[in-house]
Amino acid sequence: MSTHAPNEAHVIPLRPQTVPPGSGGATSTPQTPAPREPLWRDLVGDALRRERLAQERTLKDVAETARISMPYLSELERGRKEASSEVLAAAAQALGLGLADLLSLAQDELARHARSRVGRGRTSPTARYDGLCLAA
Repeated sequence: MSTHAPNEAHVIPLRPQTVPPGSGGATSTPQTPAPREPLWRDLVGDALRRERLAQERTLKDVAETARISMPYLSELERGRKEASSEVLAAAAQALGLGLADLLSLAQDELARHARSRVGRGRTSPTARYDGLCLAA
């Protein structure tokens, strides 16, 4: 019995790949996956970063004004962290925005993404939603 571990990782997909009907099952070539829908934290982070850069402000400046750490603000901007509404409000206020303004910027980007998916036939008729819809 060998104690040497194989140099391979076993990957378990979070979403199973779908195989088109009549394609022959597992022997077919993999399909190009549809672009993933953006996560809310990515949209909010992008909006924060765009606004900060438009104001020509540094991470340090905005983080200090918002009273949050600079590394945490960076993680928020990159969509790596889910911020509480309190933190989002502080970051928005540090940029001279209200929380509603920040969420509206993120929602605009989500709506643009949804419209581009409709143009490619990627959404169901029941998924046509232009407005902001959050559920607790």
